Amino acid sequence: GIIAPSVSLLPPSSLQISGDSATLLCLLSSYSPQGALVSWTLDGSEVTEGVVTSAESEQDGRYSRSSVLTLSKARWEEGELYVCRITHDGAPHEASFHKSRC
Repeated sequence: GIIAPSVSLLPPSSLQISGDSATLLCLLSSYSPQGALVSWTLDGSEVTEGVVTSAESEQDGRYSRSSVLTLSKARWEEGELYVCRITHDGAPHEASFHKSRC
């Protein structure tokens, strides 16, 4: 059967933001079948630059993968709503992060 991914979005740590860039991590876990696609949007616009998505890994018939979005500090400071969008088996899933709420 189809098992939807569990999606979590981890914002940059405060320690990391004190540097020159900020990294957000989107984790997909325990889904089946394989073939989950990841895209990122920042305030409603798709972001392709600075995105690195891992290969899918399989364990006990379940798949997982991660995607990292690296932004310049300036871009991070300008943005408000970060969304990691997943398409799996034709169905959308997403995890979002409102920066002002942290």
